[in-house]
This record gives sequence, structure tokens and C-alpha cells, in this order.
Amino acid sequence: MDYQLDYRTVNTLWSSVLAETLARLGLETAVLCPGSRSSPLTLALAPHPRIHTLAILDERSAAFFALGRARCSQKPVVLVCTSGTAAANFFPAIIEAKESQVPLIVLTGDRPPELRHCHAGQTIDQVKLYGHYPQWQTELAPPAADPEQLRYLRQTLVYAWERSLFPQKGVVHVNCPFREPLAPMTQDRDLPAAIAPVLETHFFQTVQPVNPSPLLSTLPVLPTFPTKGIIIAGLYQGAEPEQYCRHIQQLSQALSYPVLGE
Repeated sequence: MDYQLDYRTVNTLWSSVLAETLARLGLETAVLCPGSRSSPLTLALAPHPRIHTLAILDERSAAFFALGRARCSQKPVVLVCTSGTAAANFFPAIIEAKESQVPLIVLTGDRPPELRHCHAGQTIDQVKLYGHYPQWQTELAPPAADPEQLRYLRQTLVYAWERSLFPQKGVVHVNCPFREPLAPMTQDRDLPAAIAPVLETHFFQTVQPVNPSPLLSTLPVLPTFPTKGIIIAGLYQGAEPEQYCRHIQQLSQALSYPVLGE
């Protein structure tokens, strides 16, 4: 494994498992907004050799930049911010991603449950913050240095990645609570001995790249259609627009239907 898991604290271990899982799924780009509560995520994603990270100060600008990268690549892009109203600035781009079927995985740092509803600074209700616009959303458990919890983290991320691509591309929101200390100021010397044998053997072998299916090279066998009809072709967001247009042309010729294109 060319990426070294960070055993300094529970937060760094949890976040580095998150980063390695996403990288093995195929993550290429992460857009990071500076902030305290999301710092474990930033410290794990930034040094990963297979993930290109960009730091953008303004959350709204960062979200639309991530949207653009995901639209061009048609692969999920990760977008990270800290807790509080920072996450609300992602909302316009999330709506855009949902409506245009662009794969986007939003990771919002948050305070743990015990610091909510007690006037802690930079704390809002971030669970289901984006309403019905994500096609899947969840909140992770607070980090724990436990093999079963780390397997739960891995499988949740695998599912999040799949849901950003299927049944159609769209937004996934994963809320990530972290307890202090957020910065790895001290090292828990017991962590490597307890967890490393589990993580450095077969832990990541089941994590395989998941990519959207390409367009079919030929038209499938068509069912029976009415003799009169019309084809309404919407905007194709994938990486093969010419092939998409050819398929529509073939379908139009096969059915003798006129085409209305958006």
C-alpha cells in the first residue's frame, strides 16, 4: 500500500481509512475548504498520492468548482467543509448537481452528538441539511479505533460511492462528526499494535473501483412501439456525447420518429 495509514489518533486513523477507501474506489479529485472540525479529513486526503486535492477558501466557489470537475470527468468528486453554516454555502451547487445528474460526494465535518443543542459555536443541525436533493445521505458514527467500526466505515463509503453513480448520477451527503483533539498533537502509542494487523492484511482487498457503465455500442433489441411517435432527447451529461447522438439518430431511423432535442 503506497499510502500510509495515520495511527497518531483515533481521528487520523479513521480519516486515513476513509481516504484510502475512496482512493481505491476511484476518487481522483477532492476539493477542500479550510476549517477546524473537518481538519482530520483534510489532513488525510491532502497527502494521498492518488488523490488530487485543491484548497478553496470560499465554500460556494469550491462547490461549483467541484461540480465543474465532476461534470467534465463524470466521476465522483469529493467536497469537504467544516461544521456550521459553511455547509449551507454548498446548497446551490448541490441543487445544480442533482438536477443535472452530476456525481458529487459531500463530506461535512460536524461536532459529535453530545455538543449539539447546547449553544456550542459553529453548530447547526446538519443531518439531512440538503433536504431531498441528495439521492442518498447519512451520518457516520463518531470515529472509533475498533475493527468492526472501521469495517462499517469502509462499507458505508463503498455504498456512498455507488449511490453517487447509480441508479443515476447525483449527490451523496455524508455528515462526519469528530471529537477533539482534532489536530494530531499527541500520539496514541497503543493504536498501531491494536489495529495495524487488521488493516494492513486484507482489509482493503474487497474495495474495487466502481465506475458508471459506458453507453452500449449498438442498439438493443427494441420492443414494439406505436407507428406514430416522437423522441425527446435531453442533455447528455456523460463523456460520450457523439455516441449518444448517434444512438438517437439510429433510434429515429429505426422507428421513423422525429427528434426534438433540448
